[in-house]
Amino acid sequence: MTAAIQSESVAAPGARLRPSRDTGNPGERRTDFPEILRLVRPGSRVLDVGCGEGALLELLTSEKGCDGRGLEISARGVSACIARGLAVVQGDADRDLKDFPAQAFDYAVLSQTLQATVAPREVMVELLRIAEHAIVSFPNFGHWRMRLSLLTQGRMPETPALPHRWWSTPNIHMCTLRDFMELCRDLDLRIDHCAAFTTGKPPRRIDPDRAIENWRAESVLFLLSRKDAAEAPTAGAGKTGADLFS
Repeated sequence: MTAAIQSESVAAPGARLRPSRDTGNPGERRTDFPEILRLVRPGSRVLDVGCGEGALLELLTSEKGCDGRGLEISARGVSACIARGLAVVQGDADRDLKDFPAQAFDYAVLSQTLQATVAPREVMVELLRIAEHAIVSFPNFGHWRMRLSLLTQGRMPETPALPHRWWSTPNIHMCTLRDFMELCRDLDLRIDHCAAFTTGKPPRRIDPDRAIENWRAESVLFLLSRKDAAEAPTAGAGKTGADLFS
């Protein structure tokens, strides 16, 4: 597994970027962290994909007693995680999830990272191959502020959920809540929980099929599982996710 990022702001031609997950300050929580902590069962095996500098992993380990592991593309993020005593390997979600055995984890978390992947559909398939549940959050490009900004300014929107300029953003596959629901149906996934986030307000549980939520939700979080979980592939059952961290 290798890293492919060095720049923190503007990418060189062909370089790969990822959104900043956290600032690395102990105890600092991003908006979706409390909801993720609430959803994850105590003592679970968790893989945090694109774990940044380890803030969520540290919370899962200390507050929920999880066996937490991380996959992070940046060398700086990996170093910060190791300094925190976390089990993290350097790698790219688009290329390296295939190295994990099937059903090695209870949860695979992809927090505010899906839109920065090259092949989001394939990443979703891999998440639910290697884990019983996937927790996925992302900014909703269908939010009313996005629509209004495009309508009135004719430029790529900049909001609290999407603060980057178009030429420096790590986000290469923006989607709306409605787009993601279509992907879930295409992959035959079960939606076990969905929450919406708006800056300055607590998360709220929503019915993602309601058209109004595609306007209201600034970002969303899904807890997903496979409808055919009982028939999930068992290739690699003799190995565990921990084998890749030893």
